Amino acid sequence: MPSNETRYANKVFMAGALPLMKIIATDDRSLSKLFRNVNAVYQVSAMADGEKEAVHFVVTNGVWETCQGVYGGSEKIDAELAFSSMEKMNAFMKGDMTKLPSIKIKNIKKFGLFMAVLLKMSSLLNMTDAPEDEETALFLCKLYFALLSTGISALNKIGHPSISEWTSKSPDRCYQWDIVDHSEVAAYLRIAEGKSKAGKGIYPRSAPFVTMKFDNAYSALLILMEKGDMFDMTANRQLIIEGGPEFGVQLGDHMVTVGRLAK
Repeated sequence: MPSNETRYANKVFMAGALPLMKIIATDDRSLSKLFRNVNAVYQVSAMADGEKEAVHFVVTNGVWETCQGVYGGSEKIDAELAFSSMEKMNAFMKGDMTKLPSIKIKNIKKFGLFMAVLLKMSSLLNMTDAPEDEETALFLCKLYFALLSTGISALNKIGHPSISEWTSKSPDRCYQWDIVDHSEVAAYLRIAEGKSKAGKGIYPRSAPFVTMKFDNAYSALLILMEKGDMFDMTANRQLIIEGGPEFGVQLGDHMVTVGRLAK
């Protein structure tokens, strides 16, 4: 039986990290060209207590749809990475190449395309220093912001103690991640009385309760890669907390929770 910590980490990967493949396949110009007119079904799964848990992707004419759960459609799965346990999947996602999945392939070409996206994601998220190219740095921020918003929300939904306590005591509030002049990379998290919802872009319905806004992508990556001090960067206006600073600190704590589970 997987431990709670194993389940939390696996949920971060299933609901937070792997869905980033859609962003990468869509926004990376070299990859999006490869998927033009492609129709495919992909799945990543792990066994836990005799049950299969999964995330799958349905690609229709190059457009990706991400779905939590085991694929139940009429088409055959073109490629699946099937792990025998959550522990093995977590280890693989953290870079342990000795914990390989069972690979089920219907279409080798489509499998190759899927792996190209997975490897691109791995290369980006495993960067230890901010890339010098600003476009790549902004893209990496977009991935991190999406991972944090969906990761925190997913952990709340499966009962992570500190995150569930935080959301249960909260009225309807929205938390936003943003970079000055680059709202295309933004993401948000809405919480209310134990419920949570993550989204990409600027929250459209009202002004956020707290916005964690960075002056540029490199400042954002200092925090996201845990190389910068939040208090010093706030004092230097590299990080602007719009809203109550104490609530920004709470959000920062949950960001660290997601980051530690993914490492």
